[in-house]
Amino acid sequence: MEEIIQELIEQVPFGVKLVVKDAGADHFLITKDFEDVFSSASLIKVPMLLAVLDYVENESRSLHETVKIPPINRVDYSVLSELGAEACTLQELLVWMIITSDNTATNVLIDFMGLEKLNLYFKKIGLTQTKIQRKMMDFVQLEKGFDNITSAKDMATLYTAIYRKLLLSKEYSELVIDILSRQRVHESLKRYLVDDVKIAHKTGSLDTVEHDIGIVFSNKKDYIIGVFVTDHTNNEDAKRFIGKISKIVYDHLGKEGETLYEGNYKIQGR
Repeated sequence: MEEIIQELIEQVPFGVKLVVKDAGADHFLITKDFEDVFSSASLIKVPMLLAVLDYVENESRSLHETVKIPPINRVDYSVLSELGAEACTLQELLVWMIITSDNTATNVLIDFMGLEKLNLYFKKIGLTQTKIQRKMMDFVQLEKGFDNITSAKDMATLYTAIYRKLLLSKEYSELVIDILSRQRVHESLKRYLVDDVKIAHKTGSLDTVEHDIGIVFSNKKDYIIGVFVTDHTNNEDAKRFIGKISKIVYDHLGKEGETLYEGNYKIQGR
């Protein structure tokens, strides 16, 4: 598996960070540029999801609490913006933030929590290279050098804790996995998987980055896979690359029975 993946990485003209690990164990199966810091894009929304739920639990707030959506937080390509929503419950904001990567919902939640409180929570749960410094679609702040960042190591730490339900109550831990499993963006990790496999995951996309990381729940083995592409010039090429890596890993770790890798994949068992 490692040799096939390395061959694919050597073929592409963009940067690749990678992590594959057994979800139930501490050892890593594959890593590449594990501690490199890169632009998180929408991956930052997953630790945000946990931060809000942690706050709701510890402050005895309710997920049914209604939060106003001011015009300043409405951005394009948002379900909530399309609906002209003026308020939503916290749970609705969290769900939209993840399953359609809604940036209006995200910006409302950033205001609800505050950047400082979010970053303190990230550090509290062991994310040493993850930081939120701007709202979504705030390209003015981005041009000033304020970006949201993370690393493959931090994402592996986060998803391992999510899988093991270490950070929140049982109810909220299961809610996190449920929301991530309802993801509607499937052009990367799920791209080439024929089986109806459950993946609790989140994508992240900007002009030069394309990411996808999640927990794959399979009959053979549950595992965490994250593929993070930087410095690309075509999002579709990056998504296809992530899909190929995902298929190789799934065929090796998650698929029962004999595996054949066709096309760009090495043929085994012949």
